[in-house]
Order: sequence, then structure tokens, then C-alpha cells
Amino acid sequence: MRKIITLCFVFSFLGKAIAQEIPLVANISARDNITLNGKWSYIVDPLENGYYDYRLQPFKTNGFFENKPFSTDYLVEYNFATSATMDIPSDWNTKDEKLFFYEGTVWFEKDFDYKKTSDSKGILYFGAVNYDAKVYVNGKFVGGHVGGYTPFNFDVTDVLKDGKNFVVVKVDNKRHKDNVPTVNMDWWNYGGITRDVVLAKVPKVYVEDYLVQLDKKDSKKISGWIKLNSVVANQSLSVKIPELKIKKDIVTDANGIAYFEVKTNPVLWTPESPKLYDVVIDKSGENITDKIGFRTIETKGKEILLNGKKTFLRGISIHEEAPFRQGRAWSKEDATTLLTWAKELGCNYVRLAHYPHNENMVREAEKMGLMVWSEVPVYWTISWTNPDTYANAEHQLHDMIYRDKNRCGVVIWSIANETPHGDDRDVFLSKLAKYARTQDNSRLISMAMEVTKSENDVNTLHDNMNEYVDIVSFNQYVGWYRGTNESCKTMKWVIPYNKPVIVSEFGGEALQGRHGDKTERWTEEYQEELYKQNTEMFNHIEGLSGISPWILVDFRSPRRQLPDIQDFFNRKGLISSGGIKKKAFYVMKNWYDKKAEEYK
Repeated sequence: MRKIITLCFVFSFLGKAIAQEIPLVANISARDNITLNGKWSYIVDPLENGYYDYRLQPFKTNGFFENKPFSTDYLVEYNFATSATMDIPSDWNTKDEKLFFYEGTVWFEKDFDYKKTSDSKGILYFGAVNYDAKVYVNGKFVGGHVGGYTPFNFDVTDVLKDGKNFVVVKVDNKRHKDNVPTVNMDWWNYGGITRDVVLAKVPKVYVEDYLVQLDKKDSKKISGWIKLNSVVANQSLSVKIPELKIKKDIVTDANGIAYFEVKTNPVLWTPESPKLYDVVIDKSGENITDKIGFRTIETKGKEILLNGKKTFLRGISIHEEAPFRQGRAWSKEDATTLLTWAKELGCNYVRLAHYPHNENMVREAEKMGLMVWSEVPVYWTISWTNPDTYANAEHQLHDMIYRDKNRCGVVIWSIANETPHGDDRDVFLSKLAKYARTQDNSRLISMAMEVTKSENDVNTLHDNMNEYVDIVSFNQYVGWYRGTNESCKTMKWVIPYNKPVIVSEFGGEALQGRHGDKTERWTEEYQEELYKQNTEMFNHIEGLSGISPWILVDFRSPRRQLPDIQDFFNRKGLISSGGIKKKAFYVMKNWYDKKAEEYK
């Protein structure tokens, strides 16, 4: 049983939160939910006047969180009722042109109706808020959360009213050195309530979490557990998988947990046939349905084995940026568009970079037959020696694994990207890798490393983290940040570890529609040639078991400022921000088609 922790922080200067901090409610979409998506009122607050007084002391009363109605009888200098509205989920950068570059505080407010009952609890759930969230219900502080890409929830039963209610969220996306990620990153810092918001009505004693998966040691056995939110012994539960004719009745132990295992012979999930089974978790007064697949993933020497068969990960890296409109992607429709493009490329795997993507993305990938690399934003150079920074990273890793542990499509947990070698970094990342294994020992661990280059074009991957990962992955940019496309012909690669190898990134930029000679940077022809030369080079890397080019679609980045070409877009996409495939797309597709034939 995994250690259960929570990523909800209560701020001492506000006193004890009225609501109760609770572990994440698993499979929130299967609960009895009231959606709080839709129009929210918002107030931009660059000086945080709604939170601090003029001595920079947090308000205990009179802050924006109280949502006082405007009146000339007393002084109030804000009014949610007459403020602008924004569609939620979304990001303020693309919803309000004045906020395109804004980093700071924005307050959001939503009114809703609720019917209280004596036999239920109200759980307020946020899919993600970027980055620092403080949440209030009916003027009462219910808790806070730090981290922009993982879900969190609160038991708000005691602050809900029968009838009219309101929720206020203070969102602050300012970057800080000790955050995860840190101040320096190569994607847009989209601020706001970026994923679904729901108010779930659950029984007083409810199914908090569960695990249903193929037994790691026996592929003819399904095993797992169900955990209640309360320590209640002898509670009757059942697990049903109708298509396999499974109905397993179990009871909770003294810790409120019930374990089970059952012999069976499921059809195993593969990219070619992504079989998912209807699974039903039953408790008196509660019925939770899920779709779960069963497969094995392991390594043997330099090979990756899916269901015991050698496989090659034909991948692509993807940012959580909405196709066509830009801004933060969050919906099933966004996921379907992006993943359909990946399938058209010939992929059987996607690297969801550089942070946990929304749950729709993970579930749709699994449904469409795409294996998933899921990552936490331990990115570039963070504060390796700061205990709070490590705790933040561990919390995000915990919640990524917690949310998606039943998703068989997820095969790799990644703990970092392009981090500099050093003792402090090694201590930080080794601890993170070991923690990941305590949470889930059924998947593979990796991270995107960097190679050590030499003047004679011999590239050696030497990284002390090799002993903590199952797959040795590295990023390289021959033809873009290093040398020219012709340099690929003389490059040699030394990977001194008996482990599978993934080239987790390579690529170069091209503005879609810009044409010229294959030696002219920024043109589609240069990018096309880069892909031709790199893929030929990959044919000579021993133990290569997968690649994930950078990247599927052009995405916004404040680092990319070249006028008339970048215009605040990273143009390394194989598809333009307008959804048009570049010439390199077809080079990659052709190479993947050959790989698919080779690994049939």
C-alpha cells in the first residue's frame, strides 16, 4: 500500500483552514458531480490589494475573498458582480489580451447552488490551477495548493450552505527561484484555473482510492485494493469486471482497506489493440465505473518489452497547448486533436512534457493505443539543496502517480529534464527516483539526460543517475544547437550502460511556409534535412529503443523572440500552430512506418 500524502498547504497566518484537507478523490469524473466550469468573474490584482493591507499583512477580514456586495454605506473597492467574466477552464493570457505577458495575482469568483443532505459530503476538486492557489468558500479559507499541473481537493461540507454559495480563488503565477519549475523555462507560464472544477457529492464514508492492475509477477492474475476515506473495518465492497465474468466480494481491514486478487486471462492492451475493460467498484450507496486495461512493461538488457515482446517506442513530444487557438489545452476535444496528429505520424507513444498533462489527455492516449511518458517539471536548474523545493517536486510526483496509477497506457514516469550534473542534483534526483518506486513499482523510471560531447564527435552519455533509471534517455540537437545537418554523418554515440536507450528530444525550428535551400535555417527544407540526417544517424545507436522528437506542434514561449519567424513561438513543431503539417512530418512518418514493419 502506498504512503498517502496530500499536496494541500494551509497558510499559518490565516489560521487553521475551516475545511478539511483530504487525499485526492480517485476518478473524480465518475462521482456525483456539479460542474463549476463556465463563466467566472475575475479581478486583476497586481499589487495583491485584495490579500494584503498596506503594511503587507494578510487580511483576516475585508479581503476580496469575502466577496462583499458593493454598497455606498461602507467602503469597498472591488465588485465581482460587475467585473469581467472569463470561461473556466482557461488561461488569462489568451482570454484577455491585456494579460498576455502578465504574471501575478488574479482573483476568480463563481456563484453556485447546492442542496445539502445529512448523509453526504461536498468535495471541491480542481484539476489544476497555475501556480499558487488559495481557495475560499462563502468567505472562509478552505486551503491552498502550490504547483500548476496536478489536481487537489478539499472537503468543504462544513462551509457549504443549503442554497446560494460562492467560491473565490486567488491565483498567483509569479515565478520564483525555489519553485518547481523554477524561473527559467521554455514554455508559456499560462496563469489561471486551467482544468476542470467540480463539486462532488459523496457519501460520508466513500471510496477514496483504488488500484486494479495486472499482477506484476503473474499475467494470469488481476490484483489490487480499495481504500475508504475513513478507517472503517468490515465494510463490504465488490470489484466487478463483467466481460471477464469477475465479481469479487471483499471486506475492509482495520485500516479501511480491502485487498483482492483473482485468476483470469484478460486480453492484453497493446497499441495495435488497446483493449480496455469496464471495471465497477461497488459499495453500499456508491457505484464507481472505470475503463482499465491490462499489460506488462519491463526491460531486459537493452530491450523494452511490452507484454513480453520487444517493442520500439515510436514517439513524439507534446506540450499541453491547445491546437489552433493556443493557450492551455484541457478538454477531451483538445486531446483528441493532438493525439490524432500523433497517430497520423505513426506513433505508438507520446512524451507528455514537461509536467503532468490533464487527465483527458492521458485517458484519450490510452484509448487510442498510445503509450505515455509522464513527467514532473524538475526542469533545467532548480534549487537542488532547498528542502522545500524537493518537497514540492515529490508532492507533484506523488500526485501524478496517484491520479494515473490505473492508466495502463502510462509506461514511464520521468523525474527530470536536462538537469546539470553535480552532487547536489544527484542527491535530489536519486531520492526522487527511489520515492517514485515506493509509489509504483510496476512502471519504468526515466529522465531526459544530456550527453557529454567531445571534439572528435564521440558523444558519451555519462550520468550518475544511470543506476536509478530503467531507461537511459537523452536529448540532443545535432544540426540545430550543435553543428550542421551534415555533422550527423560523423557523430558517434557511446552509451556505456546495459539498458534501453531513448532519444527523448531532437529537432530544429522551421516557420511553416518559409522555403529555401536545405542549408538555410528556419526553412521547412532545413528542418526536413535535419530529420533525414538525424534519423539516419539513429540507425547506428546501439540499444536504441525509442525516440520522441521535439515537438508535435509549435508552441508559445517567451524565450523565442525572433521577429517575423518566432514571434514568441518555439517553431520546432512538425505541425504549425495553425495545424498545417511541415515537410519534416513526412520524413518522420516514413521512418516510423519502416520501424513498425521491423517490429511487427
